[in-house]
Amino acid sequence: MPAHGKVRHIFFIMRNFPLHVRGVLCAALLFASWATGAADPLTRTEFVLWTQCSVTLFDHTDPAILDGVFQRLHELDAHLSVNQAGSELDAVSDAAGRSPIRVGEEVFRVITRGLSMADISGGLFDPTIGPLMKVWKMNSEAARVPPAADLAGARSLVNWRDVVMDTAARTIYLRRPGMRLDAGGLLKGYAGEEVVRILTARGVRSAMVDLGGNICAVGSRADGTPWRIGIQDPDAPRGTSLGVVKVVGKSVVTSGIYEHYFVQNGKKYHHIMDPRTGYPVDNGLTQVTVISDSSFDADSYDTTLLILGPVDGLALAARLGLDVIMVDTDHRLYGTDEARRTLQLSDPSFSWATPR
Repeated sequence: MPAHGKVRHIFFIMRNFPLHVRGVLCAALLFASWATGAADPLTRTEFVLWTQCSVTLFDHTDPAILDGVFQRLHELDAHLSVNQAGSELDAVSDAAGRSPIRVGEEVFRVITRGLSMADISGGLFDPTIGPLMKVWKMNSEAARVPPAADLAGARSLVNWRDVVMDTAARTIYLRRPGMRLDAGGLLKGYAGEEVVRILTARGVRSAMVDLGGNICAVGSRADGTPWRIGIQDPDAPRGTSLGVVKVVGKSVVTSGIYEHYFVQNGKKYHHIMDPRTGYPVDNGLTQVTVISDSSFDADSYDTTLLILGPVDGLALAARLGLDVIMVDTDHRLYGTDEARRTLQLSDPSFSWATPR
């Protein structure tokens, strides 16, 4: 799983959905609810962006639309994924300390956003987190707590201020050998924005996009009612909701610590790293959900807010006008005013609280 990667923790409530489509989405650990009158929606699921991605259309039946969507997703994967050998990010990292590398517009835009998040968070979100992820071996089954010397070496290479962006030449340069970029906390958000752009250009007004748990609700359901999106209970099996939000034309994106982890000597270590310590973030939060008009915005901020914690995270969300729901290990919920109004709680073990 990439550095600030997203996990599968948002789902749809399923009712009266065609069996063949239901099977596809359940395989992706999603539960869909469309009592919409769309007898046979058009859906496709493929493994891309290092996860199962599904797109379902409710007002169009042309498979060429989905052809274009998934072609674009595979293009983005090839350019930006840390799991794809030979990607543009790989080229920038391989040239660290030696030379700047000219990249495509989308790579430049995504890394620019990552550096902006680093600035906003005081470096807690850092797109140069790659060396830490590598030393923890978080992208493999060999994940383990690294030796102290290895950890110290990796931490010394994480510093977003050592990234040089040349807008005129559209190049990226990492000042020190061994530095590595990681767009894991940004890629699916940008990809979601691109999928929505393609669908809108083709006249789609009712669709559901799931990029490994990053949800983009295009328009409304086919009958004009809002989509109902369940927020995962972080301590329960997948598909167990703590509550539901109703949205129209919104993205709902969550970062959580409970899906991708390993256990060593009885202790869990998850994939969201704190660059200050070199260890996984430990501030009491288990997940943060951002509801936004923009998938890229939601994906940019959810991990940043989780790393910041409930007090500083909510303060930033309020300044930025974000709708945010935070969950901690004691089932306390923290949220901005609009998010509190939006979430319909269904599990009485969760309750709203004020961070201290």
